[in-house]
Amino acid sequence: MAFSSLFRKKSTKVAVQQGGDGEHLELNKVLTVKDLTFFGIAAIIGGGTFSAIGNACFSGGPGVVILYIICAIACGFTAMCYAEFASRVPISGSAYTYAYVSFGEIFAWIIGWALIMEYSIGNIYIAFSWSGYFTNLLETFSIHLPDWLTINYQSARDSVEGIVASKEGIAAWQNAPMIGGLRIIFDLPAVLINLLITYLVYRGTKESKNISNIMVTIKLVIIALVIIVGFFYIDIENWTPFMPNGFKGVMGGVSAVFFAYIGFDAVSTLAEESKNPQRDLPRGMIYSLIVCTVVYIVLALVITGMVSYTLLGVSDPLAEIFALKGVKWMLFIVSIAAVVAMTSVLLVFQMGQPRIWMTMSRDGLMPKKFSQIHPKYKTPGFATIVTGLVVGIPIFFTDENFVLDFTSIGTLFAFVLVCGGVLMLSPQSEAELAERQTKGKFKIPYINSKLIFPAMVIGSSVLIQYLFPTFFSDTFDFSEEKLATNSTMVIFFILCVVMAVISFLKNLSLIPLLGLISCCYLLTGMAVSNWKWFGVWLLIGLVFYFCYGYKNSKLNLKKV
Repeated sequence: MAFSSLFRKKSTKVAVQQGGDGEHLELNKVLTVKDLTFFGIAAIIGGGTFSAIGNACFSGGPGVVILYIICAIACGFTAMCYAEFASRVPISGSAYTYAYVSFGEIFAWIIGWALIMEYSIGNIYIAFSWSGYFTNLLETFSIHLPDWLTINYQSARDSVEGIVASKEGIAAWQNAPMIGGLRIIFDLPAVLINLLITYLVYRGTKESKNISNIMVTIKLVIIALVIIVGFFYIDIENWTPFMPNGFKGVMGGVSAVFFAYIGFDAVSTLAEESKNPQRDLPRGMIYSLIVCTVVYIVLALVITGMVSYTLLGVSDPLAEIFALKGVKWMLFIVSIAAVVAMTSVLLVFQMGQPRIWMTMSRDGLMPKKFSQIHPKYKTPGFATIVTGLVVGIPIFFTDENFVLDFTSIGTLFAFVLVCGGVLMLSPQSEAELAERQTKGKFKIPYINSKLIFPAMVIGSSVLIQYLFPTFFSDTFDFSEEKLATNSTMVIFFILCVVMAVISFLKNLSLIPLLGLISCCYLLTGMAVSNWKWFGVWLLIGLVFYFCYGYKNSKLNLKKV
C-alpha cells in the first residue's frame, strides 16, 4: 500500500459530472430555497432550544448569550465555507464529499465516519428529549406511562447508584418487570418516534418536505409566543451577575450551545434533491442560521431573566420556567412546540445520514447496497433502514449526556476540515467565476488575511493579557492537575501562531481561516474524556476503512 494513495483526491469536475455512479439522477428534485431554509430551521431549532439550552444557562448564567454569539460567528464562517463547496460541488455527501475533493480519501473517510456522530448519534439525544416532552404532554391528558417505559436503562441505573438524583429513575428500577434476572427498562416513546421517522424518510423527500414545512411554521409561532409571554415575567435582577461562574463557566456550556446550532450543514446533504443546488443550498444554510441565531439569543435572555440560572439545569427548561411562574396554560403549549420541533429535527437528520452513506457507497468506501435507490419512493431505502437501526438500538443502553458531548465534538471536527478544505481548494478560472456570478451561484468574498490575521492574533493576545492578567500564566501551567485541561488550549495558541505565519506567506482567504480558528477554539471546550471516546470511534472507523474501503475505492490505483 503506497502512503500517497491514502490522499488520492476526487476531481471536483468528475464529482459534479458523475455524482458518484450517476444514481443521483433517480432522486426527486423537488426542493426550493424556501424548502431548504425550512429544513435548516427544522434541523437547528429542536433539542438545543427545548432541552440543551437549560444546561448551557445553568453553566454560564445570562452570560451564555456570549457563547451563543461566538458559536453563531463560528457557524456563520463555516456556513459560508459549506456554501462555497455546495456551489462548486453540488452533490450529496456534505462534508464527506468536500473533504474528498480537497484533502483526499483518508480524510474524506474520517469525516464520513465522524458525521455518523452528528446525524445518527445526535438523533439519539433528540429522541430522548422528544420522549420527555411527549410524556409530559400525555400527562396533561391524564395518560401516565409506567416509569420503566419512559427512561433509558443507564439513567435508571445511575439513579439507583446515586450518580444522578432522579426519583423517576429509582421508581423505574424498582418497578420494572424482570426476565431472567434482567430488568426491562427502555424509553418506549423514543423508540416509537424513531420508527415513525424512519418510515417517513423511507417513503420520500416530497412527503418529508411538506411535513417539515408545516412543523417549522408551528414551532416558530409557538417560540414567538414563549418569548412574548416570558417578556412580561422578566426580572432584571436575575441578570446579575451576568457571568456568575466567570468566562470558564460560559465556555463550560459549549457542548450544549454548539449542539443547538448543529443542523444547518444537514441542508448540504440534500443537494441532489434541490432544483437549483448551486444557488439555493448556500442561501438555505445562511438564511436558516441567521433566523435561529436571533431566536437563541432572545430566548436565552428571556429564560435567564424569568428565573435564576441555578434553576435551569433540567431537561425541559422552557416548561420549568413557566411552571415556576405558575403559568400553567403555557406548559401545554411548550410541550406541543417541543414535540413538533424535535420531530422536525429527527426528520432532517434521519434524511441526512442515508445520503452521506449513499455517496460513500458510490465511491466504493461502503458496500454497494447503501447506494441502492428505492424504485418507487426514489430514496436511498437500505441506507435509511440502517440509519433507523443505528439510532434505535443505542436508545436501549445509552444516556443523553454522553450522546450530547459525543455529537458536538464530531460535528466540530467536520467543520474544521470543511473550513480547511476551502483554504486548500484550487483557484477557479476567470471563466468559471464569471459563470457562477451570472447564474447567481454563491462565492465567498476574498479578503486577504496577510496582515489582518496576524494583527488579530497579536491584538487579541494583548487584549487578553490586559483584561485577564493571569490568563496566560494559568493556561501555560503544566502541573499535573492542570495538564489535561490546559493542553488543548496550548495547542490552540500554537495553531493560531502557525496560521498567522502561513497567512502572511500564502495570502490565505480570511473568512475560511476565521471559520477554521473559531471552530478549533470551540474544540478546546471539550473534556479530555470526550477526546478519548472520539479517538476510539475514529480508530474503529479506520479499521473498517483499511479492511474494506481502501481496497474497494473507485480511486484505487490497482483498478484504474
